[in-house]
Amino acid sequence: MDTHTTEWIRCPICGCKTRDKMRTDTILQNFPLFCPKCKHETLINVKKMQIIIITEPAAKPQSR
Repeated sequence: MDTHTTEWIRCPICGCKTRDKMRTDTILQNFPLFCPKCKHETLINVKKMQIIIITEPAAKPQSR
């Protein structure tokens, strides 16, 4: 018997279901989550069914 529960990963922007699922033992790092409804891509981490949104730092100016 499979004791793992599964859930759809929801878009952190609009809250709709994405095409990806997670289980209780799923671990994702730097995963580019794409939402088919709002067409937005968000970088996330998943561990123990908790979704953490990764905010990328602003680009540093290049010195010459």
